[in-house]
Amino acid sequence: MKRTIIFLATTAALAVGTGPARADADGAAARLDRIRGDHAKVLQFLQDMPKGSDLHMHLSGAIYAESLVSYGAADGICVNTVTLASAYPPCGDNQVPLSTVPANTTLYNRVISAWSMRGFTPSVESGHDHFFATFDLFGATLGGTRTGDGLAQITARAQDQAEQYVEPMFGAAFSANRKVATQVGYTSDFALMRQKMIDAGLFDAMPSATAYAQSVLDRRAALQRCGTPNAQDACDVAVRFDAQILRNQLPEVVFAQLAFAFELLKRDPNFVGLNMVQQEDGIFSLRDYRLHMRMIQYLRTLYPGTKVTLHAGELWPGIAPPQDLRFHIRAAVNTAAAQRIGHGVDLRWERHPKALMNTMVEDGTCVEINLTSNRQILGVSGKKHPIRDYWENGVRIVLSTDDEGVSRTDLTHQYQQAVDDHGFGYKDLKKIARNGLRCSFLPKTEKQKALATQRAMFQTFEAKFE
Repeated sequence: MKRTIIFLATTAALAVGTGPARADADGAAARLDRIRGDHAKVLQFLQDMPKGSDLHMHLSGAIYAESLVSYGAADGICVNTVTLASAYPPCGDNQVPLSTVPANTTLYNRVISAWSMRGFTPSVESGHDHFFATFDLFGATLGGTRTGDGLAQITARAQDQAEQYVEPMFGAAFSANRKVATQVGYTSDFALMRQKMIDAGLFDAMPSATAYAQSVLDRRAALQRCGTPNAQDACDVAVRFDAQILRNQLPEVVFAQLAFAFELLKRDPNFVGLNMVQQEDGIFSLRDYRLHMRMIQYLRTLYPGTKVTLHAGELWPGIAPPQDLRFHIRAAVNTAAAQRIGHGVDLRWERHPKALMNTMVEDGTCVEINLTSNRQILGVSGKKHPIRDYWENGVRIVLSTDDEGVSRTDLTHQYQQAVDDHGFGYKDLKKIARNGLRCSFLPKTEKQKALATQRAMFQTFEAKFE
């Protein structure tokens, strides 16, 4: 029924062309202004408000720890009672089946806290270190079909918050890429290195990578009964993947992943962009940052039009040396020609930040703002955060979750922080939500349809405040 209503509303919006009347937006804006400061009412308002998309989301990190425990328990996965790391069976020393953990409240709570930021208070371990450590701890629980199970959870949560599209970062053939890279080794001649890697079988893993991605989508569709008369509303949430490249690796391994990802985007429409993941302040991530940008620059000459979004500027004084705060965003924009960057938190430490933002405006570069993870990982919030710098200088921003499972958050709470901590009003949020679809890597026709549907959704939402 809901899908029928959205379709009819979309048709109406397309027919009139201009979407909702200004008076409706004014009413919604006045409502948000009246309830500003009332946390519960603001959250309810924002929960129902159309939010377009979540463009910066790590698929594994978006799954809540409780679900990961459930997956592991059903699949016979073990957990180390000392380190709290998951492991494949049989269980060894200091390990017990995850299936036994829910009955042990103390151990269960320790696992949930270790696999997420729940209740975390910085002490000997920083928020930065705890956050990044979670991925290695829960990794074994996502074997088999469980990534598809997680995607079903993610899209259900998105639909519940009036999101239309998610673009998770998703790994493809890392082990195969690394094997070829190790065999070939590194050379500064990118063309020669790429050809040697292709000759060594770099693209041999392409069928398995595309098949795995499709299996994840198929599992999500099966769980939500998509395409059947009993389809869940969450089936309406569109999904495409950004191929992720692990960057805190030796340069030949990074290059192999990049070369594979560019080719994957050419062959598989389920992948619409690529991104480099792992902590930006990692040993190799820092040392080779400029090199990585040049690798992307070179591969772009072979694959013109490829969509790239990059973690850039997820740094802060004390996290990385001062010299590394001065150029990461600029290199991602100017050298790698990224259409989007993620985080961009160290903007004020970049050389000539105003000129940089002017370039971003001219190029149409979008910034994926992740308020919760920036606070948890970098300790950056409130006036320290550059979100208003971008906004007031005309740079297109979108709000996103980063790792909503690890962070124990959702997209609605990102919008709530924009209101409470940064003074954004309804019309600002509406523009941000529109940016979320405009900045997406959806194909042009699908993007136009999504924007038309969003206009209809805003018309329905704003009609409540006439």
